[in-house]
Amino acid sequence: MKNKGKGGKNRRRGKNDKDESSKRELIFKEEGQEYAQVVKMLGNGRLEASCFDGINRLAQIRGSMRKKIWINQGDIVLVSLREYQDSKGDVIQKYNPEEARLLKQYGELPENFNLEEGDNLDNEGSDNDDVEFEIDDI
Repeated sequence: MKNKGKGGKNRRRGKNDKDESSKRELIFKEEGQEYAQVVKMLGNGRLEASCFDGINRLAQIRGSMRKKIWINQGDIVLVSLREYQDSKGDVIQKYNPEEARLLKQYGELPENFNLEEGDNLDNEGSDNDDVEFEIDDI
């Protein structure tokens, strides 16, 4: 019997989604939502997020984002807070570094917060590491 499907995992891997890379509308937080930075990935679609209201929350990645949008440590996300559990929330949006910079310009993110994505790029190319070697002639 011949397989009549359109392919499996390998076919989906080859697709290139242009939606994510193109400019999209910036989503601001509403009532019951908070901006957060990912502190630690816990696995199984869960993560520890440090919300900008000062509370660390256990957040779960929503179903439509799972296996489509990859979230890493240090990313800025929008967390939907739960009314019945203050220590838990759901990730509903991931911001790329450019969108995070725009949020900071608009005053949505706190001023004392520094975007780690940009800082890592600056430190990689520096040649001055303050390491000195002395070579003695034998």
